[in-house]
Amino acid sequence: MSLLTAKTELLEIAYLDEGPSDGPVVFLLHGWPDDVRGWQKVAPILHQAGLRTITPYLRGFGPTHFLAASSTRDGRGFALAQDVIDLADVLQISGFYVAGHDWGGRAAYLLAALFPQRVKSLAVMALTFQPHGEFTVPPFPQARQFWYQWFMCVDAGAAAVKKDPIGFAKIQWDTWSPAGWYEEQEFQQTAESFKNPDWTAITLNGYRSRYTNREVTDPRYDYLQHKMLSIEKLDQPALVIIGAADGCDDPTSFDNVQEYFTGSFHRVVLDGVGHFQPREAPEAVAAALIERFK
Repeated sequence: MSLLTAKTELLEIAYLDEGPSDGPVVFLLHGWPDDVRGWQKVAPILHQAGLRTITPYLRGFGPTHFLAASSTRDGRGFALAQDVIDLADVLQISGFYVAGHDWGGRAAYLLAALFPQRVKSLAVMALTFQPHGEFTVPPFPQARQFWYQWFMCVDAGAAAVKKDPIGFAKIQWDTWSPAGWYEEQEFQQTAESFKNPDWTAITLNGYRSRYTNREVTDPRYDYLQHKMLSIEKLDQPALVIIGAADGCDDPTSFDNVQEYFTGSFHRVVLDGVGHFQPREAPEAVAAALIERFK
């Protein structure tokens, strides 16, 4: 895995640039708690189909780091989306496809909504669309599965995450997908990315800013949040991939998601697969992406 880096206004972003250099560009955006390794079995299949992939470490993950200590560690999806645009600008990529898992999925939705001229088509895994970009308390069954989000919104819970961030990440791996889906060595290798000194700050800010007004966020992204308030539907061709055994995002939360897409829409449900679809079912995920992006 040969990493490249690119400097934007705020960050030095570490990323992979793989596949045919003249192929259509697909940004592969990883989730939380994960990193670029989440795409390692999907990307080669896309390359064989002629697609070029750009796979960045999100802010706060792995080698990606802020250029200034004074920068606000804003973990909102608006910041993640802008980071992708900034990276695309540095790489002189005007239009692209985007596939996102979990946090990367939220960034993909926001990219399509806020930068429609840049996104040709999108594919999202493990996350339903939120019209207007607003977070609302879900029904009780889903709220129960979101315990980790409420835990972080309590100051004592946030302190516990700061004390043992990798242990906190591991319990999500242990409970979001059917037992035995991963090998311990793979988690440990991925967890190296969670040792980034900003990982905990980005994690806590990203979740706590959803439901509390106590988090400091970067005002440079407020215009995106304001713009998103008027957006209810997306026009780009879209694909949603759902794990039928997802222990984090209830598969029923996707029941009505199609109504928010005015273009062509396709939904894939993977039986026996949990929250980490690109890791658990890479062949099926890759096949669905190729069908959407080729």
